[in-house]
This record gives sequence, C-alpha cells and structure tokens, in this order.
Amino acid sequence: MTAKQLAMIILVLAAARLVFYFAPSLIHLSDKWKRFTVEYLDSVIVAGVTALFIIHFLFRTFYIPSGSMIPTLQIKDYILVNEFVYRLKEPARGDIVVFKPPPEANAGDKEFIKRVVGLPGDKVAVDDGKVYINGNPLSEPYVANPPDYIMEAATVPEGHLFVMGDNRPASADSHIWGYVPARNVIGKAVLILLPPGRARVLK
Repeated sequence: MTAKQLAMIILVLAAARLVFYFAPSLIHLSDKWKRFTVEYLDSVIVAGVTALFIIHFLFRTFYIPSGSMIPTLQIKDYILVNEFVYRLKEPARGDIVVFKPPPEANAGDKEFIKRVVGLPGDKVAVDDGKVYINGNPLSEPYVANPPDYIMEAATVPEGHLFVMGDNRPASADSHIWGYVPARNVIGKAVLILLPPGRARVLK
C-alpha cells in the first residue's frame, strides 16, 4: 500500500467519524454499537495517521525487480527501507542502499539497490574474482557469484560511494557506470517483508 492509498483510506474513515459526531441521528445503530464503532474508528484513524507518518518520513517499501542482489535479495522480494538513518550518520561499507543512480547509468527515473563497497578515499580494484580495498581483499560472505571481470584500481572521490550488486557477474553497478553521489542515497535496506517465508532482518 502506498502513502497516497493510505491517506485516502484515512480520509474516508475520518469522514465517517465526523458523521457520528455531527449527525448521529443518521446512524441507525444501538448506542452500544455506536460507541463500539466510534472507538474502532478512532483507533484505526490514529494507527493510520501514525503509519502514514512512518511511511512518509521514516520508512518506505521497495520491490526487487532484478537478480543483481542474489542471493541476499531475490526477484519479487519486498523490503523495508529506512529513509531516516543517513540523516544521523554516513553510509558504511556493507550497507545495502536504495539510491538514485547517476546519469551515466541511463536509468531514467528508476531507483537502484546495491551494496556499499567503497567509501570516499578508498582505492577499489577487482581481480581474480575478488574485490580489493586499498590493496586488501574484501571479505564478502554474502557473495555467491564472484566477479568475472577485472577492474583497475580507482579512488572513490569525496562525497561519493562505490556500490556493487551481490550477484557480481549479473550486476550493472559502479564498475560499469561509476560512483554514486552520497546525496543520491535514499535509505538503507533493513528488512525483507515479503514473501513471508523470506522475512528477516538484513545485516
């Protein structure tokens, strides 16, 4: 459910609540059922407003459309993204982030999800199926398919991130279209919501 859909439902419920308040004679229910309905509406409206605030300002959902993050994220997974966390701190290596890709990605209005591999000032290289950060191989237990390409060492500019998909051979990421401006990061993926059998916290 989108924030817009939730807002419409809240408006309908609020309208029904106003009828109970201003024109109770129009409601043909016993006093007991009127009290029950009013209490129910009040509870749902408060919960809905709270959920709307959380969705709009703190969290959002994101649908996984491709296999670039396999095995961590599967196609058709729905995940919860924390949009507030990076107002308090900078992205860290290993974070899974949703972001607006740079123009070089030719993605239009699409949003991407990848893992942060290189931070500002890091020298990133790929060779022999491994990612190297400042000359040291990166430990990546979440990668099942290592990169099948070579990338010469390059330094991540200030204010940018080097991101990669966990499914390295099948991911169009920073090794192809370059660095992501940190300001383009929308939030951090924190939880797989659906399908129910895959629900879990992302570490």
